Amino acid sequence: MGRAAAMTGTTAGFLRALGDQGLITPLRSDGGHRRFSRYQLRIAMRARDLVDQGTPIDAACRIIILEDQLEEALRINEQLRRTGNHPQTVADD
Repeated sequence: MGRAAAMTGTTAGFLRALGDQGLITPLRSDGGHRRFSRYQLRIAMRARDLVDQGTPIDAACRIIILEDQLEEALRINEQLRRTGNHPQTVADD
């Protein structure tokens, strides 16, 4: 936890708060130590940047979740455009 905090420029408490907010869920080692992925560390740094700009931590977590959802939707849309698989829409009668 201390190493992850140092790598992200945060504190262990900040990383725990991100977990409490459901933004990141690190795996646990056999000894119970948290193991963060590189993606989770990038997310933590993004949250730190938003909090440093004055955004409350709960709002920062929500912003990051929405950004992630938007990125995924855009990726899916682009993939559908490339493959020509457009979902069928149903018109209201």
